[in-house]
Amino acid sequence: MSTQLREAPGSPGPDTHGSDENGVGASDAALVRARRRSFTPFSLGSVVLALALAALAVYPLIALVGSIAAQGGAPVVGAFTQPDLGELVLNTLIVVGVSTAIALVIGALLAWVNERTDASLGVITDAMPMIPFMLPPIAGAIGWVLLLSPQAGYLNGFIRSGLDLVGVHLDKGPFDIYTWYGLILVYTIYAVPYSFMMCSAGLRNFDPALEEQSRVSGAGLWRTLRKVTIPGMLPSILGAALLILWSGFGLFSIPAVIGKGANISILSVRIVDLLSFTFPPKIGAAVGLCLIVVVFVAIAWWLQSRVLKGGRFSTIGGKGQRATRIKLGKAKLPVRILVLAYVGVTTVLPILALVIVALNGYWTLNIRWAKLSLNALFQAVFQDVATQQALQNSLMLGLLGATIGIAAAAIVSLYVVRSHSRLARFIDGAIKLPSTLSHIVIAVGFVLAFAGAPFHLGGTILILLLAYIALYLPQAAVSADTAVGQVGPELAEASRVAGAGEGRTFRKIYAPLMLPGLIAGWALLFVRMIGDLTASSILAGTNNNVVGFRILEIYQNGSFSLLAALSTVLTVISAVIVIGVLVVSRRSERQGRKLNSGGPLA
Repeated sequence: MSTQLREAPGSPGPDTHGSDENGVGASDAALVRARRRSFTPFSLGSVVLALALAALAVYPLIALVGSIAAQGGAPVVGAFTQPDLGELVLNTLIVVGVSTAIALVIGALLAWVNERTDASLGVITDAMPMIPFMLPPIAGAIGWVLLLSPQAGYLNGFIRSGLDLVGVHLDKGPFDIYTWYGLILVYTIYAVPYSFMMCSAGLRNFDPALEEQSRVSGAGLWRTLRKVTIPGMLPSILGAALLILWSGFGLFSIPAVIGKGANISILSVRIVDLLSFTFPPKIGAAVGLCLIVVVFVAIAWWLQSRVLKGGRFSTIGGKGQRATRIKLGKAKLPVRILVLAYVGVTTVLPILALVIVALNGYWTLNIRWAKLSLNALFQAVFQDVATQQALQNSLMLGLLGATIGIAAAAIVSLYVVRSHSRLARFIDGAIKLPSTLSHIVIAVGFVLAFAGAPFHLGGTILILLLAYIALYLPQAAVSADTAVGQVGPELAEASRVAGAGEGRTFRKIYAPLMLPGLIAGWALLFVRMIGDLTASSILAGTNNNVVGFRILEIYQNGSFSLLAALSTVLTVISAVIVIGVLVVSRRSERQGRKLNSGGPLA
């Protein structure tokens, strides 16, 4: 057990003739400091990798800005003179801000119930809150439209039928997805998995002995939560907030499907309209609108960075312990029912609506259950060459992109979080810069930077792979930052004193203890990459077709049955892979505890 503490100002210095409180002698400490100052091959490789990732993230934006500058920069000024700019910004802040706050509360509560109480259902509760994340956002939005459309929504139809039995007759409703509440609801549902995954990883890495000490000293459940658990989870909560804000500001499909129907203008939709549905495209005006997002995300990023650098939170210590589950007693069954009800409403119902439409072949309230068949689903997915190619390409890009992205982010984040140099701060900002811009703007930058001379990558799988890594690198970096921030320094110090180099220390100390958080980040990247819509609409085509591009084609053609069929298959594939990842995460957590309790460095 340990906590990361700073030496109080004015406190006496270390005994230069003895040993410090951790048993590391003064000469050993000097050796560690000398090794830190030396430029080892591992640190050199980390810097080179970090610079390469920063270049991948920044170069397309430089190409984009250079193209605008060549036009005199006047289009950017036009973005700030739009008559409804105030309403556009306010609508976006309300939807993203409210959904972020609600999602943080729901995700943290679900994570705490799953990790700290006896109401957990194991791998079932591990996976269920992440199921909404496995649907492409546009398919999920369509699923909620199928449920809560005022006239033909399945859930509304079911409720009206029930009300008819008691003499209450409604022509439509009672719910309407095309409202503020409907838009915030779907935003929140897709934000909760960010919060759940990050908070779950934080609780697994959090030293449970601190909570035990609090309870033994007489503190109740709520005081322990307020004084110990929540402060210890602060890196995870801030990381989740950043991920939700970044994804919320750049999300296109949900506001495009629901926001337009509710007549609610959102920044991301306006940016896409300016680039894709305006002739000629107003690239400068779109980038100008993105600059508004930069300010808000930069403030959130600065706050998270300050907290991580401050180190005033509990971390993994020298001895790992398994958390004692809190016995809820009579509340155990109601809590489980509430968790299952939440998962059922937010995940099972929209997926069920998609499955019904996929098997029925069309959308109607008059479902002929005996006529449902797999013919429509097989025809849409397994007998269509374009769809098969899209699935294969997306799975390959998801596996490669997520693995490369999270592995690189782990190495770079270790360098950034543990370094206080200006170069580290510059690299951190450069890597996270794409998060402040709409994916479609960055996609246009990739077209300008890589599609033509000298790279000529237009229409290839490689340009999609590079774009996916650059687009989702901020999410990978935040996941890795959180994992690094909760690994205490004493184990790495002991490894260096024992003679291990930086590379071996990373492999034997940091990597195993960071693995649960990194696996969660990998799942996050994989699901987002295989279901990416916004960037794929610009960079993909017939030669490098992917699922996002194919879904957009189907949606524009208005075929709900084909869209539902493809979304169903994609959800099943994602669910199998993500559940497998969760199982691996559990195993890595147990291995990390063995290492944490003093296992040898092999």
